[in-house]
Amino acid sequence: MNLENLVKIKVQTIILRIFVKNLKMARYFNVAGPCNEAKHYMIEASSRLTGITELIDHEQYFVIHAPRQSGKTTFLMDLTNRINREGKYYALYCSLEALQGVEDAKEGIPAIVDGIATTLQLSNIPQWEEFAKNASGGNYTFLLLRALTFFCISLDKPLVIFFDEADCLSEGTLISFLRQLRNGYNTRSMTPFVHSVALVGMRNIRDFKAKIRPDSESLGSASPFNIVTETLTLKNFTQEEIIKLYAQHTGDTGQVFEPEAIELVFRQTQGQPWLVNAIAREVIVKMLASDYTKPITAELVHQAIQTIILRRDTHIDSLLERLKEERVRRVMEPVIIGELSGVDSQSDDYRYTTDLGLIKAVDGVIMPSSPIYAEVIIRTLNANSQKDLDESKYAHRMPRYLKNGRIDMTYLMQDFQSFWRENSEIWIERYQYKEAAPQLIMQAFLQRVVNGGGEIIREFAAGYRRIDLCVKYEGQKYPIELKLRRSTQTEENSYSQILDYMDTLGVKEGWLVIFDRRINMDWDTKVYLKTEKINDRTLTIVGC
Repeated sequence: MNLENLVKIKVQTIILRIFVKNLKMARYFNVAGPCNEAKHYMIEASSRLTGITELIDHEQYFVIHAPRQSGKTTFLMDLTNRINREGKYYALYCSLEALQGVEDAKEGIPAIVDGIATTLQLSNIPQWEEFAKNASGGNYTFLLLRALTFFCISLDKPLVIFFDEADCLSEGTLISFLRQLRNGYNTRSMTPFVHSVALVGMRNIRDFKAKIRPDSESLGSASPFNIVTETLTLKNFTQEEIIKLYAQHTGDTGQVFEPEAIELVFRQTQGQPWLVNAIAREVIVKMLASDYTKPITAELVHQAIQTIILRRDTHIDSLLERLKEERVRRVMEPVIIGELSGVDSQSDDYRYTTDLGLIKAVDGVIMPSSPIYAEVIIRTLNANSQKDLDESKYAHRMPRYLKNGRIDMTYLMQDFQSFWRENSEIWIERYQYKEAAPQLIMQAFLQRVVNGGGEIIREFAAGYRRIDLCVKYEGQKYPIELKLRRSTQTEENSYSQILDYMDTLGVKEGWLVIFDRRINMDWDTKVYLKTEKINDRTLTIVGC
């Protein structure tokens, strides 16, 4: 081989390496639709959901549920491909999303069967024509049962089907769908039928009955769908998995996520996959314009989080639409005001709100599922108040509250007392969440501080009848505790809680705001402001 050929080969090798490197760098953080490992940074989903292989091997029909945009579809597509590669079963992924709103089984069942036929045609599963032959005509009551039965008879291996977005089905379509699957399930010892079925969606099987009107035909027993919720809920990322996810970007580009940045992402998102990806994308693409020479710091992450909260992307917006539902209000309102006596953790309302991804329970304490969600929940519920305040005489007052670089919190509290006395009756009536209205309005008022360059940190303490807030401005911390007063109990009962919160923040001054909700109390009794010296700490009690 002459020198010219060697040079050509070397040049071609260099070009190929550059091409491969650039191809690898083309991966990005995905925030829309399923992930593809060739295009997106992603974590192998099997680590977030265990026990699937055993359920399939044991011929189980089961449910996988998790909130929207938590990686369900990505997981199902990966699992389907893996099962087909291993060769023990045929696996089919089939989305039922197009059946949203199709309540009549006469339309719904043929549409489901057509969807399966189309998906089979695009798959590598043989004999799909056998399914298509039995997928049209005849009584819809047996159409799905007949088509799947004859198809399974024709196959040389057992069939596994993952029905994604199964909770889109409702009314007659849902009833007939489940009955035909149950029929096949119960008789498959005599006649071949689908080996294993997974119903996948945002909601658990126990909530399927909510998709049927009370005057409709009964859903009946759901016995084939034996659910082990603990092993069939897709978990959020752990902090270690976020590190691994972000390390893929570092490996491709050399851009470093500083440890403090990753810790902040985990603390604020609690590992919710869409949020984890959205924050990384916001920093890398929008804020740094894909300049990979700059490290990703905690400050950049903080700015990205604030942008995402204010922008209310589709993921967040669709989730918060659920706050308008009465069954969600019945759970979220006690969480906001800190009173759990009205929440039954075994109720459908509680489980539904949990399945939506809005709340979680930690050591028996119910709270929003992440600090980001907590912030957008409050901002959503008091959005109208924010707008009205922006147009009121109380807008743009932040400069008046500043004194020697600190917030004159006493002046601010007196301003709020005046506002509350003038407007509370009218404003409370505007709220769907009337019990939480005092706290929501107070937080809307404090948002003036945030708009002036500060920040509000919110800590929900459901079960402790309070909300803890920390206003941060120019490095200073101002702890505030909000409480409702419904009885003759004195404010001294609340002192220990706010004092503990002050100790946690390492400050010597705090504010306790008590909304007196007792009936027929006059304003002169309810509205007061006094200061208590407790050891070396100063506590201001604000009556409203």
